[in-house]
Amino acid sequence: MKKGFTLVEVLIVVTIIGILVVMVLPTHKAAVIKAKEAVLKENLFQIRDAINKYYFDKKKYPTSLEDLVGAKYLRKIPEDPFLRINQWYLIHFEPEDMEDFDPEITEGIIDIRSLNQNDALDGSKYSEW
Repeated sequence: MKKGFTLVEVLIVVTIIGILVVMVLPTHKAAVIKAKEAVLKENLFQIRDAINKYYFDKKKYPTSLEDLVGAKYLRKIPEDPFLRINQWYLIHFEPEDMEDFDPEITEGIIDIRSLNQNDALDGSKYSEW
């Protein structure tokens, strides 16, 4: 008696494995996107927290993200996990009408946003976070 698998048995196993892969792949992709979204939220939080601490300590906003690194509020500028770059959309201080202000403050960064224009899993845009 010969030992081994018939062609039909091998095809059945390969088909079952293919079906399992097709079922698991979308779940895996969603999990990867959720993980990247969590990293993006944390990076935005860390940079915003560093901006606030810088402002409260120095009584002025940083003029660049490198100021936060130089003053040891951040070890390095975090990167956007989707774009894989450490560049961000910078929101500068804008004085209100008729407000007395120091011209140096207008160059200060008060907030940041992601440069990624894609939609998040919840339907919002990453650039609006």
